[in-house]
Amino acid sequence: MGYYDTPPQEVFDDIKKNAAEIRKGYDDTFGYATEKLRIIDHIENYKDNRAYIIAMFDTENTAKLQGLLKDETNKYILANKS
Repeated sequence: MGYYDTPPQEVFDDIKKNAAEIRKGYDDTFGYATEKLRIIDHIENYKDNRAYIIAMFDTENTAKLQGLLKDETNKYILANKS
């Protein structure tokens, strides 16, 4: 598999679920978290959409996401970075 290939559904679901959990913890005073959650909620498992979800985070929150993901998901991400 490569960067632009659609990942296994379990990998995508793991990324999407944990990305949403992190966003739910954000301050939503100005609707920022709600806006990002709406985007995540509507993303489907197609091609590199998993990378799009990950790219929505800064470095600190990307590391936080990686800490929440299953080992298999992290292995998939590392193997398909480029």
